[in-house]
Amino acid sequence: MELIRGTHNLRAKHRGCVLTIGNFDGVHLGHQAVLQQVCAKAKALGVPAAVMTFEPQPQELFQPEKAPARLTNWREKYLALRDQGVDRHIVIEFNKKFASQPAREFIEKTLVDKLGVKFLVVGDDFRFGFKREGDFELLTKAGKELGFEVVDTRSYRQQQQRVSSTAIRQALNEGDFENAEAMLGRPYQMQGKVVHGRKNGRTIGFPTANIPLKRLKSPLHGVFAVNVEIDKTVGLPCERSEHLNPRAEGSELHRAQRLNREAFEGVANLGTRPTLNGDEVQLEVHLFDFSGNLYGQHVTVTPVAKLRAEQRFASLDQLKQQIQKDAARAKQLLAQHTAKS
Repeated sequence: MELIRGTHNLRAKHRGCVLTIGNFDGVHLGHQAVLQQVCAKAKALGVPAAVMTFEPQPQELFQPEKAPARLTNWREKYLALRDQGVDRHIVIEFNKKFASQPAREFIEKTLVDKLGVKFLVVGDDFRFGFKREGDFELLTKAGKELGFEVVDTRSYRQQQQRVSSTAIRQALNEGDFENAEAMLGRPYQMQGKVVHGRKNGRTIGFPTANIPLKRLKSPLHGVFAVNVEIDKTVGLPCERSEHLNPRAEGSELHRAQRLNREAFEGVANLGTRPTLNGDEVQLEVHLFDFSGNLYGQHVTVTPVAKLRAEQRFASLDQLKQQIQKDAARAKQLLAQHTAKS
């Protein structure tokens, strides 16, 4: 899948596509139903299937205190869209300048001139342009005039599925990972590259891998039993076409990933680390039976069970004792989960 970061990277070769625009947070089963239809329509018209998303999401810019927790950061979203067979992911930097352009200008310059949209799929509540003047009705009217068809995402959703990003956030908040997986169509995971932290864990015998969340708010808070995969083949997606199918058995990419992926169990803390006077939410993972250097490596963390809420301890010794209990409980729950799988 080709990643295009910003409209300034759109070229003449990108004209002509079936496009859908939205947050697609989580790329859950409801989103997947829409994407399947978008890809089918693109194939029928003989053009690429494209998805346009915004970073940050609009509400994160204008109302950060009210913005919902992100299920997926932009990179996780990119990978999930790629797995759905999308040809192009267009990521627009959402800022006040972009938001202030007239709605008609966005339609004519971006959708028509740069993208040459043949068929557009958006939610009927989609708003855009200066003072949110653009809406579904304006798009439909402009489409008739400028030569593209507009349909509502609701017509593409599977009606029997009652799936939403909000419902998934609620399930995660309750530690109901089975329900979250049922709505996502895959286990909930958080991905990222291991960076240097304060190394406080080493002082109490529990070294941790620190993974930046790359999102304004986390949908998870607390201590969890987790599975962790270390993937040495994964780099950031680049701005070029990617024609390899990562799911295809026997493909070069599939073989490389299978041979360069290590799995571990562990215990993770998602929070501000109050005992250590932390001030930012971050993901810290202690891997069982691991020794080595993880810095710079890409990991995928899959929460299996919530152990407890984050809490402040009076001393590092008390924190150490609790982590020992957490680790023992995590090993027990992970063994039970493996036996059920």
